[in-house]
Amino acid sequence: MPPRTTSDIRQAYLDFFQSKGHAVISGASLVPENDPTVLFTTAGMHPLVPYLMGEKHPQGNRLVDVQLCVRTQDIDEVGDASHLTCFEMLGNWSLGDYFKKEAIEMSFEFLTKILGIPVSRLAVSCFEGDKDAPKDEESAAHWQRMGIAPERIAFLPKKNNWWGPAGKTGPCGPDTEMFYWVGAGEPSGNPKTHDSEWMEIWNDVFMQYNKNEDGTFTPFKQQNVDTGMGLDRVAVVLQGVESVYDTDAMKPIFEKVRSVSDDLSGKQTIRDIRIVVDHLKAATFMIADGVRPSNVDRGYVLRRIIRRAIRAARKLGAIQGPGFCSGVANTVIDQYGNFYDKLKSQQSAIIETLNREEEIFLKTLQDGTKHFQKMMDQLSGKEISGLDAFHLYDTYGFPIELTREMAQEQGISIDEEGFKNAFELHQQKSRAGAEKRFAGGLADQSAETTKLHTATHLLNAALRKVLGDHVWQKGSNITAERLRFDFSHPDKMTKEQIQKVEDLVNEAIKADAPVSYQLMTVDEAKADKAIGVFESKYGEKVKVYSMGAFSKEICGGPHVARTGMLGSFKIQKEESSSAGVRRIKAIVKDGPKEIEMAGEA
Repeated sequence: MPPRTTSDIRQAYLDFFQSKGHAVISGASLVPENDPTVLFTTAGMHPLVPYLMGEKHPQGNRLVDVQLCVRTQDIDEVGDASHLTCFEMLGNWSLGDYFKKEAIEMSFEFLTKILGIPVSRLAVSCFEGDKDAPKDEESAAHWQRMGIAPERIAFLPKKNNWWGPAGKTGPCGPDTEMFYWVGAGEPSGNPKTHDSEWMEIWNDVFMQYNKNEDGTFTPFKQQNVDTGMGLDRVAVVLQGVESVYDTDAMKPIFEKVRSVSDDLSGKQTIRDIRIVVDHLKAATFMIADGVRPSNVDRGYVLRRIIRRAIRAARKLGAIQGPGFCSGVANTVIDQYGNFYDKLKSQQSAIIETLNREEEIFLKTLQDGTKHFQKMMDQLSGKEISGLDAFHLYDTYGFPIELTREMAQEQGISIDEEGFKNAFELHQQKSRAGAEKRFAGGLADQSAETTKLHTATHLLNAALRKVLGDHVWQKGSNITAERLRFDFSHPDKMTKEQIQKVEDLVNEAIKADAPVSYQLMTVDEAKADKAIGVFESKYGEKVKVYSMGAFSKEICGGPHVARTGMLGSFKIQKEESSSAGVRRIKAIVKDGPKEIEMAGEA
């Protein structure tokens, strides 16, 4: 009997690829550990970038996992049948092992034999080719050999069937996507001729090219396969339901919100319930991974989605006072806590955080209402300007619908076009900031970022020597120019402490100690007194990097071969990051432009 429940599908995927020689690895935190230039883990490949670039993975060259992801670029689409802010991505990888033929064979076997999907309800797409790379006839031929009819194969351009590179340069290549028929009647055509009637459920990426700085494409030294299957979408298919919110995992959360909502009807009501469900589910997982509401970076994203959920819940009449959000979160924990243990272990922190944020925002809405009334008292005409309406939205979280409703009660209109222009300008600035943040990220394995990544190990070790063993890394951000390192410490560092830390790092650099790694189990790493994030890694082998006798830490890389390659180290700033967390910004300079990479000891 094919798997039907969300839990069974998840397990069937892991079991299938394990039977094909893939090592089951733990999904990474939503807060990227070795790619801090992006806010959240948005794909299963994020934690694996060093290995896609050529580093040896402790578990081998065939891997499979379930990765929890957060994506906010489609947040305005949330509420339809398929878009989610937080979702589970099933993924399997070949790190220079098998390629197109084997990947397509395994994808087809899992879909048809394990999940029991009829071939007649499947279609695929392949890259149509352009000046950079030829038409992917190879993938299409493999699909036909598997039994996919030629009329079910669509050839589409780069925007549809090409992945990467993540930055300006790096690995990239064509992909082939798998679709399920969701249209009325018998399946017809393919994703090119009947786009809206075929729903994408899986994507196999073939990293066979490297994009160079001059914009040309050359064959990549290590040909990788990176796949991604949305668990929620597959559950929709196998359970025969209309949306991701109707699946066995999500429906109880949906019913929880609906049960405390006013007796309303219509599509808008359903959309608001879905927004509440999606956003509070995402918030629950974010908080479990240590994110807290704030006005910057990850904390701002968390605050935004909590407040969007509260606004939608208010429209539904679901909020009578603080405690609504945490009630929904408890249902999320009930549904997902058996697989994601962290939800249960962090339950009290999740509830406390949501209760506090809900209380703060409800007061903020009250303050916004006062500001609205003050604005009304000062209004000279019969229209609120677009900038004033946007100020209410941006500062107090008032959606334009709420401002419009309150204005109409007083016979006032809104400059909707002005609001739209202000809103679009805000989005453009946000996108520009996101692109800048992402530019140095996944594909940036440059000499400078490698040096700075290595320097964070020395900094971490020096901080523990000067301040004590209570110091643990709480986050970092590395660009080609500087490092930013967050660590647990209750007090502002003194000038003497800062100088001592800087001196210790420079002494370690001057010693020109060898940098190398060993593969060992987590228990062995603990026994060897390595520091690092140990949770959710039991039973797996990890890389433990040693830098002479100065530092020993679990990490995925990349690192220079000797500490002397860092040149010199300078702390530029020490400041508060959040309660109980300090932040250091630092640089390295005067090191060689060409470096060697650390290898296995």
